[in-house]
Amino acid sequence: MSEELGAYALDPGWARRSFDRAAHSYDAAAVLHANARDNLLERLDLMAITPAVVVDAGAGTGHASRALKRRYPKALVVALDFSAEMLMTAAKQSSWLKPFARVCADAQRLPLADASVDLIVSNLLLQWCDPETAFGEFRRVLKPHGLLTLTTFGPDTLRELRAAWMAVDAHTRVHPFIDMHDLGDAMVRNGFVSPVLDVEQFTLQYRDVRGVAADLKALGAHNATVGRPRGLTGRKRYAAMQSAYETYRRDGRLPATYEVVFAHAWVPAQSQQRSTQDGTAVPLAEIRRQLSNLRKK
Repeated sequence: MSEELGAYALDPGWARRSFDRAAHSYDAAAVLHANARDNLLERLDLMAITPAVVVDAGAGTGHASRALKRRYPKALVVALDFSAEMLMTAAKQSSWLKPFARVCADAQRLPLADASVDLIVSNLLLQWCDPETAFGEFRRVLKPHGLLTLTTFGPDTLRELRAAWMAVDAHTRVHPFIDMHDLGDAMVRNGFVSPVLDVEQFTLQYRDVRGVAADLKALGAHNATVGRPRGLTGRKRYAAMQSAYETYRRDGRLPATYEVVFAHAWVPAQSQQRSTQDGTAVPLAEIRRQLSNLRKK
């Protein structure tokens, strides 16, 4: 999939730095993210699973991790994110009991052992990954009967902003999002079974384009595509984009559409487990020991 994306492939270093910078502003702007997270967690009520080890992949500031620890108090809950600043913010917002462990790592290279996790929950992370690679890693670390449940953005996300920029130049100003059906196919290719996917659309309203841009900046959601323009955007070009966006104004407000894909799939009871372990796994016993030490402080 990465080869097909070409200039639309993501620059992981740029994305990580963007989220590091946004760690302190993220929660105030993450209204949609909170809505998707709450919806995703509610869906766990329908799942017959009592996990011993839970990974919150793309944990950000830790809200899902805290909710998962409340839901599964006996489980080891691991908040995993590639942004150290996000995880530091998550730690500061947690109670003195330190209810979940924190691991700074890329979801595409999980430092966890094969078949060591019962449940992976991931809210709006996948659009920052190559799905094939991420699904391969999720499948590797999940146990038989393990569950993956996630949200990600679909192709209609930020369609107004994308179209406005396309009217100005040919640069990749907004990276593309992958269709729900392609995600389901990728899950199956990577060994998951019984995938269930559905879509919900959300529309946020803004007074002007600068409000849209300010929220994206606060979330760390900068354009991280390899084909993004380098350097500053000139006033004339930015004004042309604003003018193109104005064609979407209704009742005095500008819309920003978000298409949220909800998906879950299971690991079969018995199947060939493919290992891609590189010797850098973090033993879960060590995570438990560190978590216990933090609680004693």
